[in-house]
Amino acid sequence: MTEMTKSLKLYSGRSNPELAQRIAETMGAETGEAVALSGIRLKTFENGEIYARYLESVRGCDVFIIQSIAGQVNDALMELLIMADAAKRASARTVTAVVTHYGYSRQDKKSASREPITAKLVANLLTVAGVNRIIAIDLHQGQIQGFFDSPVNHLTALPIFADYFLEKGLENVCVVSPDVGRAKAGKKLADLLDADLAIMHKTRPEHNVSEVSSVIGRVRGKTCILNDDMIDTAGSIEAAVKALKEAGAERVYICATHGLFSGPAYERLATDDIEEVVVCDTVPLPKERRGGRIKVVSVAPLLARAIINVYQEASVSELFDPEFQL
Repeated sequence: MTEMTKSLKLYSGRSNPELAQRIAETMGAETGEAVALSGIRLKTFENGEIYARYLESVRGCDVFIIQSIAGQVNDALMELLIMADAAKRASARTVTAVVTHYGYSRQDKKSASREPITAKLVANLLTVAGVNRIIAIDLHQGQIQGFFDSPVNHLTALPIFADYFLEKGLENVCVVSPDVGRAKAGKKLADLLDADLAIMHKTRPEHNVSEVSSVIGRVRGKTCILNDDMIDTAGSIEAAVKALKEAGAERVYICATHGLFSGPAYERLATDDIEEVVVCDTVPLPKERRGGRIKVVSVAPLLARAIINVYQEASVSELFDPEFQL
């Protein structure tokens, strides 16, 4: 009997091909071997149905599918499920979904009667489709990992943001958590920056609407860095910046892993009260929106390292630790 050799196949859905290409290039630089996105045919029929077919054999391969469940959220999710199902039915050894933004994650619990828990629903769908492992970055809540019975490698962009702001040489810095639920992540970023921490008390009277009732901590005269996992309509950001300015903050920077920028987001972020808005490339940003006040940093090195370690069956735990530096 011949000894079985492993083979890695890297594929990209259509939601964030630029990030997928950066990941492939970074993996090549890391390993010293050329890593290319493999061939897959993806198309959408006239009636809206999605078709996927791998253009090469994936039998016995470790398949990694890079997809952001963002933009046209339902299409992106369905495309990921179909790609996973096709790989499973083509006898792939393992299927790993590299979900750069986990759509439907905000509905991770029942806040009112007769509501769904869509974060769990998506986890079930991915499992049934044949996904054996998830690589995700900054899930809306960490407990979403528990919605899966398969391994979840949950990464964080906090060290990337820390490097960015350390290079700017800011002084008298205070990291601000937009709510109590984000306080733990805010503390980690504050530790990386050797900065103070403040926490905002926020309520949501309805979806995409937030009210900030108080700021816990000293922000007067400080350079504040408001950190969140995502920016959608920027309603929370607008309210938070207003509250910080009223509390005496000198300058306000925003950083968030996922820049969804829906509806009036760009207009709300155009205020002179915000110095910069720093987001990652987990969600594609239109070229005309890049630059100016909005800055984009890449998670490609982090995700590339995670894929390599998973494939080589090496430890990924170092990538979970905010002390990890790229």
